[in-house]
Amino acid sequence: MITKCIDLSSGAPVALGAARARVTIDPWPCGLTVDRVPGLTTSTIKRALLGRAFATEDLSRERLPKRLALPTFASDALSSVAYAPDEILLTLALAGMTAYAVSPWVALAVVALMAVVVAANRHNVQEYPDGGGDYRVVQDNLGQRAGRVVGSALLVDYVLTVAVSISQAAHYTTGGLPVLHGWETWIAIGLIILVTLVNLRGVRESGRTLAIPVYLFMGSLGLLLLLGAVQALTGTLGHAPSAGYEIEPDAAFDQGLTALGGALLVLRAFSSGCAALTGVEAISNGVPSFRPPKSRNAATTLVILGAISSVFILGIIVLAGATGVRYVEDPATQLTRDGAQVTDYQQIPVIAQIAQAVFGGGSPLFYVVLISTGVVLFLAANTAFNGFPNLACALARSRNLPRQLRQRGDRLAYSNGILALSLASILLVWLTGARVSLLIQMYIVGVFVSFSLAQLGMTIHFSKQLRVITSGVQRRRIARRRAVNAFAFAVVTLVLVIVLVTKLPHGAWVAVSAMLLLWLLMSGVHRHYQRVRSELALPTDQEDPMPRPARSPALVLVASLDRPTMRALAVASATRPTTIEAIIVDDEDVDWRAVADRWRDLDVQIPLRVLYAPYRQFSAPVLAHVMNLLSRSPRDEVVVYIPEFLVGHWWEALLHNHSARRLRARLEHLPRVVVATVPWQLGSAQEAVDQVQDEVRSAALRGRGRAR
Repeated sequence: MITKCIDLSSGAPVALGAARARVTIDPWPCGLTVDRVPGLTTSTIKRALLGRAFATEDLSRERLPKRLALPTFASDALSSVAYAPDEILLTLALAGMTAYAVSPWVALAVVALMAVVVAANRHNVQEYPDGGGDYRVVQDNLGQRAGRVVGSALLVDYVLTVAVSISQAAHYTTGGLPVLHGWETWIAIGLIILVTLVNLRGVRESGRTLAIPVYLFMGSLGLLLLLGAVQALTGTLGHAPSAGYEIEPDAAFDQGLTALGGALLVLRAFSSGCAALTGVEAISNGVPSFRPPKSRNAATTLVILGAISSVFILGIIVLAGATGVRYVEDPATQLTRDGAQVTDYQQIPVIAQIAQAVFGGGSPLFYVVLISTGVVLFLAANTAFNGFPNLACALARSRNLPRQLRQRGDRLAYSNGILALSLASILLVWLTGARVSLLIQMYIVGVFVSFSLAQLGMTIHFSKQLRVITSGVQRRRIARRRAVNAFAFAVVTLVLVIVLVTKLPHGAWVAVSAMLLLWLLMSGVHRHYQRVRSELALPTDQEDPMPRPARSPALVLVASLDRPTMRALAVASATRPTTIEAIIVDDEDVDWRAVADRWRDLDVQIPLRVLYAPYRQFSAPVLAHVMNLLSRSPRDEVVVYIPEFLVGHWWEALLHNHSARRLRARLEHLPRVVVATVPWQLGSAQEAVDQVQDEVRSAALRGRGRAR
């Protein structure tokens, strides 16, 4: 019978209304004390790396203000200006120097697309403040299958975000330290592990870690663009280190941009520049991490992100043209001087070339720009490490992914999602050798799939509202919002087609294939959870929801007469079953006659049954005996007690309990059979026992401290 409900934080009773059933909850045992200091265990190592555990009520204090939300969720989009302009110029370079003339127009098209996406996504944030972003929008308005399409697309895109950002950061590292050249893959893997540990420590700590370098990057890049504009207007702007070279066009583009191939090349450059839009969706996915009012703060952060990113990407492209930047994929074959190929030129990224022209190659500000850009590229992965776990949690709540992805770790972060993203991105970096030019071709397909379906979903969402709202003012406001999202749907769908046409042959097919496989996996997981839920549902009201067995005979497995066996017999007797008997299998490993003699000597008041095993199979006679007991009545349930001793070392586990484990695995699949393991701790297991007790004591002390 349930008597009362206790609030664990205060110890006060909680009213449960008119409910007849009440629950008694004991926060923690009152007499616990810590009487030993734990040694170097897995738990202490975990605490050293991640910090102390947070209670669930600490979650409200993990919300981010706008000053921390901007670097946390916008670092991906802000840092993409470090490689999106590079990719625009690199792609146009295939058609020679004259193609660079269209680079400002390509950047302007990217900025215009940014404005459309930001304006439309503000509605997503305002209408869905509980998070889930594009996935939640599509699931609610287009159904589960379309929601899984968006979920798989965004998950793949988050993995690529980490791989691209970290790989580019690794190349910045080797650019500053040439001695590390050739180690880009291992540097990238190390950086992924580092950013994983930062995020496992919790949301606010990762936000604080990001704030200083991201704001330093914004300030240094803003100063670079401002001084560059002033120098360009006054005629004092210097030249980039690559300004004296000429670009040899690819043989397929010797006619420049006049042919159909030239138009496709411009579209390919535009699709590469659209990498600047990645990260926009992370804010709508991470709305629950904002401080109240969550929707307004998230919408404001989204506008700030769009404005800063647009200014940066357009300014970099304009200054790249003004300083004469030449940026190609292979300088040794594509750059020439006076008709001769260049062999001694080491190419540096576009931002670094502009900084060298504006500040001078040896000035402190040049190194500030270079270092802050490299650091932000490393930290840009943090956006994905916030978005991926939140999205995975939303998918798990909808039973599309394993439920373990819903669980928060000790530091209130979705640790399983963080670890899954880390492993996937490490695998991708290792397979591609941290080559940004290869990874970028797989990029942004997923984000535009989600953009397109989400804008269609928002259009349907506002159409549903218009069918039930009668107020003229509200109807006009909703109609305006629907028009914005409908226009955004048309624009981003067109961009998605451009991305697929221009990138699919160059590597985007890998991302599309991964999305398809992930969609199939989520569909299978969803069907499994639905089937399990229907099988576990309680019967109808006419049936007894908790039928009791007619008889419950108990069996105790005996291999020898020792302490574990005697404890199992005592436990089984204490449960007062209908009948109880001990069973021993007559095989090569057991001397049942010696056990029987000892049984009589000790006068054990439980019958001992010997099961004959002519083919030396330990499990088969036990299973046959259990099934014979079950056949007596369809309402009987058999309880089998298996004594087992615990060891403290992995190598000891290889030497014991194998027969018991195999038998338990078979018994658990029989209907109306309950298997109870009765453990006995050996001396070598005492350390593990002490560790568990220490964890319980520490948790009890924390709980008692909060109750006070």
